[in-house]
Amino acid sequence: MQSHTRSMIAAAAFAVLTGRKVAGLYDHTAKRDLRIAAEYRDGGIQGVDGDRQAKFGGTLPEIFDGGDRSHISFEVEGDAARGYDRASSTFFSAQVADGLVQVYDHGSSQWFAYDVQDADAPAAYHRTANQA
Repeated sequence: MQSHTRSMIAAAAFAVLTGRKVAGLYDHTAKRDLRIAAEYRDGGIQGVDGDRQAKFGGTLPEIFDGGDRSHISFEVEGDAARGYDRASSTFFSAQVADGLVQVYDHGSSQWFAYDVQDADAPAAYHRTANQA
């Protein structure tokens, strides 16, 4: 699975599982901030990946990545999410805790961690790369 797909999944997982908006992510693997935003409401996710100038969204259980022009199945299971990236033919799972999203990419058999800049949280709550 491509790294931008994992970050899109992380943003969607945070928005869907917490009901809060994503204003950015810090990718621990790449050691950089990502310009990505997402919001979930009324059963649908909408977002934008500013680094790729690509929109993503849809009504669950489907998310369309406008940049890759591909679909991702995305299902909520309790306090976690799981699904399938059709572009890479790869399954994933994601969990959210305390502003951190962890995505397990079954294709590479690895966990990837993302700190979330939560648009709905007070300014003091926002994590930065230096705090991670």
